[in-house]
Amino acid sequence: MIPVVEKGSSPLLLAQPHGGTEIPQSIMARLNQHGQAQADTDWHISRLYAGLVANVTIVSTPVHRYVIDANRDPADESLYPGQNTTSLCPTTTFDGNPIYHHGQAPSIDEINQRQRLYHQPYHDALREQLERIHQLHGYAILYDCHSIRSLVPYLFEGKLPDFNIGTNSGSSCDPAIESAVATICSAANDYSAVSNGRFKGGWTTRHYGDPEQGFHAIQMELAQCNYMLEQKPWTYADDKAGKLRVILADVLQHLSTLLD
Repeated sequence: MIPVVEKGSSPLLLAQPHGGTEIPQSIMARLNQHGQAQADTDWHISRLYAGLVANVTIVSTPVHRYVIDANRDPADESLYPGQNTTSLCPTTTFDGNPIYHHGQAPSIDEINQRQRLYHQPYHDALREQLERIHQLHGYAILYDCHSIRSLVPYLFEGKLPDFNIGTNSGSSCDPAIESAVATICSAANDYSAVSNGRFKGGWTTRHYGDPEQGFHAIQMELAQCNYMLEQKPWTYADDKAGKLRVILADVLQHLSTLLD
């Protein structure tokens, strides 16, 4: 289960850490009904972003986040201290339900092994592509693609805005990048948007964002109700997705040339 890399020549890289659904059988057998349902997947994220902008680089992992969360600190430090969240190797769903049969959660040694097998290769690929892009253009923009159910009371109150932009409170990218994305999303009819609200950017955004050195990172967390059914069988909704893709294409096309 190695990362999947599609190389492009533009300054933009799309990272997709949570769209994978592959779980080794040795782990799947230890998951209970909540774990095996895989409800917390960023369903259809690759399909949603496919073909929106030319010459983009895409780095994704086929591994499901219940095996290891590629957007968490490898040291498993909380991204949101004091708030409910999930860990490097999650043991609960976004609703707080255990995902393992009793006594079957991974040990520290197993977590470390998963980090070496799945988390590190994904980030090695990300770093390699960011450095390649930086050499081509003198800068690189990492756009981290995410989605989540619009109602998850365990993680946040009320209904999530449609576009949730995260830049680690403005520190992970040039202000022009956050401004451009926020302006496009806020102007979109029938959608809501927020910057650095409940989602300020995960470990990827915080780790790679170094605007002084020409590495810019921004996270987009989308409310899934705008492109799919938020309950099993998680069906992709073509009409809704088509409308959303127009806005996402505008965002990505702006980012591709914004700092030239």
